[in-house]
Amino acid sequence: MNLLNHLDRDHMAISASERAFFERLGARVAELRRAQNITQVEMAETLDVSQQTINSYEVGRRRIPVSALPTLARSLGVSLEELLGDDAGVAKKRGPAPKLQQQIERIQQLPRTQQRFVMQMLDTVLAQASH
Repeated sequence: MNLLNHLDRDHMAISASERAFFERLGARVAELRRAQNITQVEMAETLDVSQQTINSYEVGRRRIPVSALPTLARSLGVSLEELLGDDAGVAKKRGPAPKLQQQIERIQQLPRTQQRFVMQMLDTVLAQASH
């Protein structure tokens, strides 16, 4: 084995426990993504990667970069601790469901006239629901 192959192998090798961690993390991402009705394609767009890369993360073939974890957690509506599977002692957050929060953020990006239209529709639906 030449030196370059040896260095590549050592640089890329991960322990069995690390591999198991990334497999659990990938399974957790898949579970959270499905619970939020987010497709792999939508998740890929959020992280600026391909759908195949998301699939590789979820099945544990590829390691999720540390730099992607905050964006991933935000898009799934969980804390980093919850994403990493450390929910012990993490208080359940209160507030809008992550999907609703994402919709609110998308509405905020609309022009003011469209925002007013959406708000009028919501007011109408809520008024009808309360009667």
